[in-house]
Amino acid sequence: MGTPHARSPDPADGFWVFAYGSLMWRPGFAASEIRKARLDGYKRAFALSSVHYRGNDAFPGLVLGLDWDPANHCTGMALRVDHEQAHEVRHYLAERELVSRAYFEVRHPVTLLCPGGGTGPAEGTRVEAICYILDRTHPQYAGGMALEDQAAIICRAEGSTGTNRDYLFNTAAHLRDLGIEEPDLATLEAIVQRKP
Repeated sequence: MGTPHARSPDPADGFWVFAYGSLMWRPGFAASEIRKARLDGYKRAFALSSVHYRGNDAFPGLVLGLDWDPANHCTGMALRVDHEQAHEVRHYLAERELVSRAYFEVRHPVTLLCPGGGTGPAEGTRVEAICYILDRTHPQYAGGMALEDQAAIICRAEGSTGTNRDYLFNTAAHLRDLGIEEPDLATLEAIVQRKP
């Protein structure tokens, strides 16, 4: 018997969105359901140069993105948005995530990794979720950078929503709280903590 798969979402029913970075700890909207989830074929990576939120034109920072990697997966959170909020939240997410068009907004199946409450889909169910995937052809794409080079940028950068260091530390702390292991991110955090 295979993994259960939910039907494709009807926009009138609301939708799921996959959170892997700041959307996990600062979504900016009320989700009706929050479940740990896995997206296959992509990894969480500091692979996007940020000139808006965690950097600026003079000194861009680095923020997380979902970078294609067929041998990998990313564990994050699936946030359910009910139909009453669907239009408002879609508009909010577009303004927040697509500010420089460095991500593709796609629907992709994610696997729910924990039980829900009551009537929600069962653990192990695959649901379609909105995912923000890095556009590797975009000028802000910065994938493949060594951790030491990432750390040098993150230590110095600051943007409209705060320092790049805080973004890294908040994400790492939230992943630990959720029991999600991310060895590269933990190593990067340790390097940045050692730097003045």
